[in-house]
Amino acid sequence: MNKAALLLVEDNPTDEKLTLRAFKKSGVTNEVVVVRDGAEALDYLFATGRYTARDPSVLPAVVLLDLKLPRIDGLEVLRRVRENERTKCLPVVILTASKEHEDIARGYSLGANAYVRKPVDFAEFAEAAKTLGLFWLLLNEPPPARPGAP
Repeated sequence: MNKAALLLVEDNPTDEKLTLRAFKKSGVTNEVVVVRDGAEALDYLFATGRYTARDPSVLPAVVLLDLKLPRIDGLEVLRRVRENERTKCLPVVILTASKEHEDIARGYSLGANAYVRKPVDFAEFAEAAKTLGLFWLLLNEPPPARPGAP
């Protein structure tokens, strides 16, 4: 049985490297698929654009979603994920530097499963990534596949 991948939606190359390094350091061995803007995230999740060959029924274990993204922002990505029958229960964790109360409130109102602020310090960031990985990959019980779901 293959381990479920994580989808990291991150436009900042430094934050991407820190996240991948933190996962590796904390023992997360799942594949991490990285997309760099909101439009690419939607293409990946819905198997459109450059991802048309991808099996759309195979969803990541969790989406780590930045908010401030080019092309389509993270909140709009979350809105579209939640309005689609196939992805509406997909775990989405907002992982962002934003401390704006409006972003937090909107993220939860759109159906985010969690809102995590990126720590600036690498050791703290590694610990946050480890905690996220352990919870979403090992402890969380994903929603069951629905019979007949595409």
